[in-house]
Amino acid sequence: MEEYWRVKGEGSQQTGRLCRTVPRPVKTANVHGNSKKQGSSWRRSPLLKAWSLGNGNGHQAFRLSLIPIRRFTPALSKSPASRHRADLLHYSKDEHTAESSGREKKKKKVPAVPETLKKKRRNFAELKIKRLRKKFAQKMLRKARRKLIYEKAKHYHKEYRQMYRTEIRMARMARKAGNFYVPAEPKLAFVIRIRGINGVSPKVRKVLQLLRLRQIFNGTFVKLNKASINMLRIVEPYIAWGYPNLKSVNELIYKRGYGKINKKRIALTDNSLIARSLGKYGIICMEDLIHEIYTVGKRFKEVNNFLWPFKLSSPRGGMKKKTTHFVEGGDAGNREDQINRLIRRMN
Repeated sequence: MEEYWRVKGEGSQQTGRLCRTVPRPVKTANVHGNSKKQGSSWRRSPLLKAWSLGNGNGHQAFRLSLIPIRRFTPALSKSPASRHRADLLHYSKDEHTAESSGREKKKKKVPAVPETLKKKRRNFAELKIKRLRKKFAQKMLRKARRKLIYEKAKHYHKEYRQMYRTEIRMARMARKAGNFYVPAEPKLAFVIRIRGINGVSPKVRKVLQLLRLRQIFNGTFVKLNKASINMLRIVEPYIAWGYPNLKSVNELIYKRGYGKINKKRIALTDNSLIARSLGKYGIICMEDLIHEIYTVGKRFKEVNNFLWPFKLSSPRGGMKKKTTHFVEGGDAGNREDQINRLIRRMN
């Protein structure tokens, strides 16, 4: 082992000097100079020089105390071979420790997942699958419904055009034969309230309530029959009514159409609102709604009740005279086809 020593000697000028040990053994016989010429290693050895100092019998008179002084760094107090051996041992120890820790990690079991968490994950995965399937089904349903709505609109347009062409053809045939063509009696009327009810009899008030005309400039569709015509005659001084055409019905529903959904007034901005309320009657879109109103179909009552009474604006240009009948130059009463002009001014 490579070490450093402090040499103490009596009568020596080298007292307290640090000397290094000889790395290999050297012959020390006749150390007092009686031997032959010593080698270079003998002369260079500080320890042997210190040993030879003193009187004749130097090994008895000379007191040598060897005090090992360890360096704080272990590597400096060792020989190269010892340091190399220590490094190998240290490296093999670290490698062994790393391998053992790796084996321990492999042997360590992953902590078990709680059963409640497993169940929660499983339920969440099932719900996610159901939600995705439902979303896909709704998407396909919307796509099919959109295609069906397009086909219905195309069919209704063809039907309306055929009705219009039939009326024109019948009128031409009658005129060619020297006769008159009398069209069928209208089945649909649009009623607008134009006056208040201050000082009005309870009967008139009740009829206006039945017609759902609770405010001025409210409008509703009415199916014409004997009972409804008699009701219109009772309240004729307070209303303006007539026979709307397809354009008027279309504009009213598209521009001012509101539905009664859960007893609330909801704007008809989406076909899904109509399908949700009237889908059980086969009415799933605005075109179905318009067709049922204009043709006064089998489900006219349900569709008309679904529609909230139209809230119209005051007519552009004002009213002429509300207390006078239309025939006499006023605004009240039946104006037949001229109701369409009033609707344009108020819509």
